[in-house]
Amino acid sequence: MARIRTVAAALRPLLPLHLVRPAVEYRLVKLRAARESGDRGAISIELALAVIVLVAIAGTVVYAITQLGQKVQGNIQKDVPAGGTAP
Repeated sequence: MARIRTVAAALRPLLPLHLVRPAVEYRLVKLRAARESGDRGAISIELALAVIVLVAIAGTVVYAITQLGQKVQGNIQKDVPAGGTAP
């Protein structure tokens, strides 16, 4: 649980976690209940859903970085003066 809080704190600026938190907590409760009952099928489904969420978050981060790179690309000077100093 501490790892989840650490990751959530790191992603806080990127994603409004207060919108996603209830769904994640619900899935964690379902996972714990499946683990206690020994239902392997439910455990695998819950873990698959967690992987889907993590892939979606990673995709969002990659998209944001790509958009930022394209936005900043126009500001980078193409001709660097000799000696490497900028004007």
